[in-house]
Amino acid sequence: MAPQVTGALLRRYGIAQFDLCEDAVQDALLDAYEQWPAGGRPDDPRAWLVTTARRRLIDRLRSESRRRARELGQAGIDETEPPAPGRDDSLDLLRLCCHPALPLSAQVALTLRAVAGLTTAQIAHAYLVPEATMAQRISRAKVRIRDAGLAFPAPLGPEERLDAVLSVLYLMFTEGHTATTGDSVSDTDLTREAIRLARQLHARIPDHTEAAGLLALMLLTDARRAARVSPLGALVALDEQDRSRWDQDQIREGTAILDRAAAGRPPSPYLLQAAIAALHAEASRAETTDWPQILVLYRLLEAATDSPVVTLNRAVAEAMVHGPAAGLSVLDTLAPGRLPANHHRLLAVRAHLQERAGLAAEARETYRLAAQQAQSVPEREYLLSRARRLQPPAAPGGPPG
Repeated sequence: MAPQVTGALLRRYGIAQFDLCEDAVQDALLDAYEQWPAGGRPDDPRAWLVTTARRRLIDRLRSESRRRARELGQAGIDETEPPAPGRDDSLDLLRLCCHPALPLSAQVALTLRAVAGLTTAQIAHAYLVPEATMAQRISRAKVRIRDAGLAFPAPLGPEERLDAVLSVLYLMFTEGHTATTGDSVSDTDLTREAIRLARQLHARIPDHTEAAGLLALMLLTDARRAARVSPLGALVALDEQDRSRWDQDQIREGTAILDRAAAGRPPSPYLLQAAIAALHAEASRAETTDWPQILVLYRLLEAATDSPVVTLNRAVAEAMVHGPAAGLSVLDTLAPGRLPANHHRLLAVRAHLQERAGLAAEARETYRLAAQQAQSVPEREYLLSRARRLQPPAAPGGPPG
């Protein structure tokens, strides 16, 4: 709920007040923590938080006496005006925050922080850079906007700033689908919000190929959510999932959107990813997955994006079609600068291919290294369980393993 409250303040007072809005929301959340247990949860928690955060923001602005007149004027504060009930312009706010004067990566990072509510660490993970590097990028973007007094012009048309918006929604969904930190496999609230906004975007521009492809990708991927976690909360690999638990309604919807969008269109990144997800969804058993076709699609996707993460996925597909040695060879082509050598995903893929190649000792050690780098508890436990499975049996009479 915090991102929605932050968005409401930014919508009202402008992203130039980002830091103060963020602090005000934290104050409001603390007030809720202290007051709701005794006084009861309000009927409309979001409206309560928006009102409280708004008051906190005004208090913060007033406390800075030297800048009060200027900042009140910039923010256009009217203390008597209540927040508009039921208003949902989250997509418009997202597009507005993608400031055209900033580089694309800075637009996306700042919007993920301001509107989607992702942490700096989560954004850094998405961009494969250190957290300190991403913090500097976001800080520089905010300083540039504040110092230059840049206004946030509204987009001129429905497709302006679309690349940034699609990137924001994709990274929101990706972080929600596989949480990079914490005790849960996924952040369901984040994936639902990303899908909701992607639906709105697709409804506005139904003929746009990539907007349709992104929505199809989200639906086809999210359809597996129930099967990705065991009854005990453990992560379940794709090839071990109970496919009867996949959401067939979402699969049908995602496939229909993909078929309409792809008809007679050249391949594009989100369409290609959606097509790969559809091939997985069509396989009733892991053994019937059309890996040769998936490999073709990954090769096309790699050529279109030049992404090291795509190369990791292609390595798995190469291994499924041509054997694990072929997959390991693909991993060896990754230049050190494109992906950190200790990146847990790279280590996990290498361990998986080593295991398939019969290199049990090497795979066991690589799984352990990957677990050390993983920040998500379920991922760490999954990787350690794979390592334990490769532990050699204890000698007769020896200590238990």
